[in-house]
Amino acid sequence: MLASGEFDYIRNLVHERSALVLEPGKEYLVESRLGPVAIQEGFPSIDCLIERLRTNPYGPLHRRVIEAMTVNETTFFRDPRPFEVLKTVVLPELIRKRAEERTLNVWFAACSNGQEPYSFAMLLREHFPAVSGWDCQLIASDISRDVLARGRKGVYTQLEVNRGLPAPLLLKYFKKVDHGWQLCPEVRRMVAFQEINLVEAWPALPRMDIIFMRNVLIYFSVDTKKAILTNVRRLLKPGGFLLLGGSETPMYLDKAFQPVPPERPALFRVAKS
Repeated sequence: MLASGEFDYIRNLVHERSALVLEPGKEYLVESRLGPVAIQEGFPSIDCLIERLRTNPYGPLHRRVIEAMTVNETTFFRDPRPFEVLKTVVLPELIRKRAEERTLNVWFAACSNGQEPYSFAMLLREHFPAVSGWDCQLIASDISRDVLARGRKGVYTQLEVNRGLPAPLLLKYFKKVDHGWQLCPEVRRMVAFQEINLVEAWPALPRMDIIFMRNVLIYFSVDTKKAILTNVRRLLKPGGFLLLGGSETPMYLDKAFQPVPPERPALFRVAKS
């Protein structure tokens, strides 16, 4: 069992560098995430790994530990209902409103291995071929360089493609490779992967029509959530959409956000002043 001092050190390190909050009682999570890191880095135990972190300036090993503690769970077309709402409500409205300028900007924050942005890209290709000639910027970001590298390669295991990806899309857009299935270049080119830490200064980004921030805010403190939502509000175009996880709402944190009626799942807009 991880000693309280070691757990507190990891909690503080992760919070300082990423603002993620590890609640008391999450020692098991630290052990499960850092065990493989300790083995791969040649340490006989997690305690030895943490001792090395304690006694050396911040460097690549610290960064690897922080990345290991970030949540990278995602699937293709995660939760079908939001994607159905995107197909039937959100995208038809945006495509109608942006028809003259012919632009569509979408940001996928904390994208992990890229399944969510690639799901969206396939949705566009399958149901909205008219936007193929538009200036579409699909930006996928994460704090972890490892998952961004995986996303750019677009190679997924059999288990990953089995979780949420319809078989016709697998056959149409993927090819079998040695270690699983690789997404076709045409879809991979639609998504630009970029390293962004949500609690640091954001890089220059275009004004967004849709921001995906699903199951992200739940890992931050209230003050950090408020700061992120303020930045989101400034980045959204008028009439743009914020899509959160099914159990998330920004309304008690930032009253400018209002749900999109009547029963749209975790979909919000900035209220008109």
